[in-house]
Amino acid sequence: MSQNTGYFSSSIPLNTAKATTTPGVHEADVPVTRPTSLKRVLSGPALKTMLAGGAHSQPKTPTKDDSEFRDYSHSEISRDVATIKNSVVMHLTATFLRTPASIDSAHAYLASAFSVRDRLLQRWNLTNEYHDKIGAKRVYYMSLEFLIGRTFDNALLALGLRQEYSKVLGDVGFCLEDIIDEERDAALGNGGLGRLAACYVDSMACSNYPGWGYGLRYKYGMFQQQILNGYQVEAPDCWLDSPNPWEFPRPDVTYPVKFYGHLVRDPHSEHRFKWESNVVYDAMAFDVPVPGYGTTNVGNIRLWSCKTNTLFDLNKFNSGDYQGATGGQVAAQILTDVLYPNDNTNDGKELRLRQEYLFCSATMQDIMARFKKTNRPLSELPDLAAIQLNDTHPTLGVPELMRILIDDEGLSWDEAWDITTRTFAFTNHTILPEAMEKWPVPMLDKILPRHMGIIYDINLFFLQKVERQFPGDRELLNKISIIEESNPQQVRMAFLACVGSHKVNGVAAIHSDIIKQTIFKDFVRIQGEDKFINKTNGVSPRRWMNECNPDMSDLITEVVGDRSWVNDLAKVKQLEGKLEDVNFRERWWAAKQKNKERLAEYILTTTGIKVSSKALFDIQVKRIHEYKRQLMNIFSVIYRYHLLKQMSPEQREQEVPRVVIFAGKAASGYWVAKQVIKLINSVAEVINSDEEIGDVLKVVFIPDYSVTAAEVIIPASDISQHISTAGTEASGTSNMKFVLNGGIILGTVDGANIEIGEEIGEEQIFFFGCLAHEVEDFRHYLRFNQPKPDSALQTAFDMIQRNTFGDAQLFQPLIDAIMRGGDVYLLSVDFPSYIEAHKAVEAAYRNHDEWVTKSILSVARMAKFSSDRSIQEYAEEVWNIEPQPVLNCGL
Repeated sequence: MSQNTGYFSSSIPLNTAKATTTPGVHEADVPVTRPTSLKRVLSGPALKTMLAGGAHSQPKTPTKDDSEFRDYSHSEISRDVATIKNSVVMHLTATFLRTPASIDSAHAYLASAFSVRDRLLQRWNLTNEYHDKIGAKRVYYMSLEFLIGRTFDNALLALGLRQEYSKVLGDVGFCLEDIIDEERDAALGNGGLGRLAACYVDSMACSNYPGWGYGLRYKYGMFQQQILNGYQVEAPDCWLDSPNPWEFPRPDVTYPVKFYGHLVRDPHSEHRFKWESNVVYDAMAFDVPVPGYGTTNVGNIRLWSCKTNTLFDLNKFNSGDYQGATGGQVAAQILTDVLYPNDNTNDGKELRLRQEYLFCSATMQDIMARFKKTNRPLSELPDLAAIQLNDTHPTLGVPELMRILIDDEGLSWDEAWDITTRTFAFTNHTILPEAMEKWPVPMLDKILPRHMGIIYDINLFFLQKVERQFPGDRELLNKISIIEESNPQQVRMAFLACVGSHKVNGVAAIHSDIIKQTIFKDFVRIQGEDKFINKTNGVSPRRWMNECNPDMSDLITEVVGDRSWVNDLAKVKQLEGKLEDVNFRERWWAAKQKNKERLAEYILTTTGIKVSSKALFDIQVKRIHEYKRQLMNIFSVIYRYHLLKQMSPEQREQEVPRVVIFAGKAASGYWVAKQVIKLINSVAEVINSDEEIGDVLKVVFIPDYSVTAAEVIIPASDISQHISTAGTEASGTSNMKFVLNGGIILGTVDGANIEIGEEIGEEQIFFFGCLAHEVEDFRHYLRFNQPKPDSALQTAFDMIQRNTFGDAQLFQPLIDAIMRGGDVYLLSVDFPSYIEAHKAVEAAYRNHDEWVTKSILSVARMAKFSSDRSIQEYAEEVWNIEPQPVLNCGL
């Protein structure tokens, strides 16, 4: 669209966008000439220059190149035990001021971790220097979450130094496994979205693709989940209380990020504006190196945190206004304090919006700064940068890049839009209404006035183009408009991401089909099917087999002949040749039993509940949500308990013992999900204390689910449940992790369950429930009818309503949602087939040989679900990049 249409920025509210207040900062209170602290202490001529109004002195660069320094930086640190020990001891004494008399396991971990980090940072520098030298195109993976878990053990395995560090730590009196347990999980994510992002950055590093992740450095994570009286209680996750060896602060990489303010039209350009605001925060980078396994490449996750030093008002402090003196610091700090702050209030919504913009603005500025160092024309940005939006949270990157290109770089609208749409691609992760992110226009207009104007224009030009393509179809224009005509108007972020990207993908075959038939149906009609593609999710075999399941990994290595399968999962298919090997099958099952014993010990330590590792381990661990149907699971447990209570002791002894294990967090403002947790714990308390039942049935809720907890839980599963209502789970990745570790799925025909069944054979999966195309018909029927529930489900209701598990009134709303609320997630529809699937599981588990065969075949056929395959498809079909292994760098 040409700029000379008369429409450009016609709807920007120039005089109404100025914010009156922002938490902790009042523009009227900020003096125009407010002094700022100097970055460097100046003296002599430099001080005179500065006082005379000259430019501040900058740090000086070397006057010559030192060959010894260059040789050291381009050669790998020696890998022998003596060198490693010297490095660890040096950090113990010099970095942490420890002596042999004062050393403890916490400092032994920190010293060892800093020693490993030294090696990673050297490779990190070499990787980025090489990619800069060859002008490599980079991928920038933007995600509000990165659930990376622990790094120490993963780094040792990637570097091939686990035995050496084990020897060194043994010499100073520690066991490596104990030292590994000293590390806390990085609280940078919550669920599958963040774990997928971590797997993808891992795969980019291991597959030699030049790629970085971008996110936020949360001080307290989302929250630490505690269970008190059966209820979830949120506490801050203070994971940064101790030094974090795996991040490298970059105070030299800092960008200003504006909020609020008002716009002034540039008198020299009809389409350029100056955004004036006194509310400006500095986003500072922290780099997290991501080691590549089997390669010298090291990836990177760059996380942003607000710098607050310059926001301290000394004048207010000296006048006694201590709260006012620190108000700016507090307002800035809270932006990166917590992941997903509760948005049930207007203040919470504003905080989330500002948080997302801080992330997007700093990232776009950083990408542009790196590109401009190449001295290539801006039109070539898409040739050197591919930006992937992981869900809608980073979508403000689209108008932010437009703002930079138009207002800062002086490009025309058409030039900027062409660059932007060729640079961005968008991954959609769900069709659930709560995940279809929207922002009220008045709120966005107040906080980000320039971006609201740009979004108006993006929408206007897009609708004009569609109107020419489909003249007179006003209904179509209303359906596809980025601005939803509600009260107040809302910005549909998924639509903005779709319009601003050259590719849009779903994350499983069924999900990609559904979004083309539903939320993006009209966009497919307008923009063509080629834009909308599928990229089925994957998981990293480094983390989710090689690291978390060492005994089973050793068996795979024995069959393959080496550990090359870790980066080439197709090789695990050779396991099929061992199906008739009795000795191998026994050792396979022994590895599974060892993992179950480890989990039983973990359960005892974390919950105080003693379970038998000989029982069938039935596991459902994931974010607590109605569509994931943990409620249906606990209803089935209640029904099973009822049946067991009707049996004689002799009959109960013939039953397959079962331990039902739950874990997962509910969003802090999600009342229904938190009541489900309470019900699970109330049921567990009754069943676990019932001496008649004993070990025949146990129920466990493991608190504060994390990557580290998952690494213990997942390898131990016999059955894992993935039972979302058909058509609601985009893909899921926990299903892939469980099967990769020899577990069997009990699940609905939904998400990646379908493709897993296609790959490993449906006889290896216990499917049940209605199909996606049947869901709406069932919902329509239940909306206007109240059929009597299945007798098994009614039995579970009756036990709850008889106060078997405490005050029935606490849980009546959960029952009412099914019986009187339309049963949106179809628990009553699927419950009968769910119970039958459980019976089939027990029958199969009784046949030990059949079960072991299922387990081996499941692992052998999981090659498709490696994140390496996913990344290769993105690289070839979306990002247009090639692997660039580090060469000729002395390593």
